[in-house]
Amino acid sequence: MNIIQTKYHTRLTKELQMCLRTTLTRFRPRFKTLPSKSRKYREEYIQYGFTCIIINEVQHPQCVVCTEVLANENLKPVKMLRHLKTKHPFLAAKPTDFFLRKERELQGQKKVISSQTTIPTKAQKASYEVACLIAQAKKPHTIGETLIKPAAVAICWTMHGDKQVQELEAVPLSDGKISRRITDMAQDIKCQLIDRVKQGTYALQLHESLDVSNSANLLVFVRYSFDGTLNEDMLFCAPLEAKCTSEDIFMKLDSNLKEEGLSWDQCIGVCTDDAAAMLGKKKGLKARVLQVAPHVNFTHCIIHREALVSKTLHPELNSVLETATKMVNYIKSRPLNTRLFATLCSELGSEHQGLLFHSDIRWISRGKVLIRLYELRDEVRLFLMEHDSQLADHLTDPDWLTRLAYLSCIFDKLNGLNMSLQGENTSIMTLNDKIRSFKRKLDRWTARVEMGRIDMFPELEEFMEENGLNGDTVTEFITSHLQALLEHFNKFFPEETAPEKYDWIRSPFTVTTTSHLSSDMEDALVELSSDRTLMSAFNSKPLSEFWISVQKEYPQLSRAALDILTPFGCSYLCEKTFSAPTYIKNKYRSCLNMEDDLRVAVSKIKPRIDLLCSTHSAHPSH
Repeated sequence: MNIIQTKYHTRLTKELQMCLRTTLTRFRPRFKTLPSKSRKYREEYIQYGFTCIIINEVQHPQCVVCTEVLANENLKPVKMLRHLKTKHPFLAAKPTDFFLRKERELQGQKKVISSQTTIPTKAQKASYEVACLIAQAKKPHTIGETLIKPAAVAICWTMHGDKQVQELEAVPLSDGKISRRITDMAQDIKCQLIDRVKQGTYALQLHESLDVSNSANLLVFVRYSFDGTLNEDMLFCAPLEAKCTSEDIFMKLDSNLKEEGLSWDQCIGVCTDDAAAMLGKKKGLKARVLQVAPHVNFTHCIIHREALVSKTLHPELNSVLETATKMVNYIKSRPLNTRLFATLCSELGSEHQGLLFHSDIRWISRGKVLIRLYELRDEVRLFLMEHDSQLADHLTDPDWLTRLAYLSCIFDKLNGLNMSLQGENTSIMTLNDKIRSFKRKLDRWTARVEMGRIDMFPELEEFMEENGLNGDTVTEFITSHLQALLEHFNKFFPEETAPEKYDWIRSPFTVTTTSHLSSDMEDALVELSSDRTLMSAFNSKPLSEFWISVQKEYPQLSRAALDILTPFGCSYLCEKTFSAPTYIKNKYRSCLNMEDDLRVAVSKIKPRIDLLCSTHSAHPSH
């Protein structure tokens, strides 16, 4: 019984194995074996209506009639002929020349499609270059497509013909394209700037102002050391919300610095205007910054202080100024009077044919208005005699004209001082030297007037000689005004430190007073002043570049000198830059976010256009 069971189980097992093998074979996936060698296209295949197209380095047949692409295995006359007779039976009897013509048409279509979907690299670069010029000229983005491109095409067509015109047509200059190009360049400039600023210490200059849409904007410039010299550039221009309080300004400034990875520890100076929100000792921006960075040195803009001092006037002189303003406004505020006055000046052969408006926000406006009025005093008198005799009487009064001549002279001097304080790459030491020089001049002028000498005021002296007036009549009000000016200069520009304290920075090789320096710094200065090689370099380089160049040899001296040279002394860059939005953001583009346009327009850093082209795919002009 056991032997029979064993044989039965053995036979059953063999039957199950065979059944399983059959089942697996039936359901086994069948894989197509790829040909070991791909087929090649032959020129005679064109008689069947097929050309060759290469895909992934493999030749495929493509029908020149319907442009259908077949697999490589179809590179057989039988299969290609079957396609022709099945899909295009009415063309089966056509000669080979017919299919050759169809092949040329197909190749031409491919070239057209390729040229419409891609543009040359040079055209893309040209698009960036034009966008940069548009931003620097502060023009609308639409000018590229509406004026620049048509003008370039017209010039090229006239001088070179159609071929070059087609190349110019490929340059994308649409409104949206120019806007994106400017944004790309602005971001690239900003990345370069932040990388440079992070390498060392920096100083800030900031100012807040309104644009044409009554939006408040905070403009911040930064000064930093890079490539052996001090550089200045726009850090950011951001809109301010709500009431623009000191807290709002600080939060905007602080958030932007943190966003760019800049630390307050590296900031050594901040320069602002005289607004309470900026310089408030308890709640102003100055107080908030000193809470997070007690080492920061705050500076009240020297040009703003000078402008405040220049407003100091004796009551008699202030009355003359108000009357002069009325004369100017009477003529300038009425278009008819302006035209009539210009005609009068032209008939009399005057050098100028119009007066100038006075504006309190312009630093040198007052002086220019008075100088122009004094130069055209005879023309103004003739005009006012026919229209307003009461104002004209002042221009026949010698005392009034004497005071007008003096005001035009003294404001001309103050304008000269103001202009000398303006400019880029100015240091606090240099600006303070110019203020100190003007204070000494005021002291000297007062002494000379008391002696009866007024030759430093040429217009006044000439007027008094022509009219036979005695100099004693003007001594009192001139000396009074000059003394008041000097007092206000001393008030706004007190001598906090002795001028010779920083002589070791100005002239390290000839300085004699260094006792205020630490022992280590004094030893280092002695060693530096004994190096005659550095002496020749000092004479051939600007001050800041020299102290940057000795950073490795004398790091302590260099750091102390740059802490004095790096901070801004005035907000000139902000004031100058805020004139740009009047062109960039006007009544036709009042919703524009102007930061990108402004950065490309005023930045000294060049955008890396080749790098931008390599990271952006080229698209044709629409």
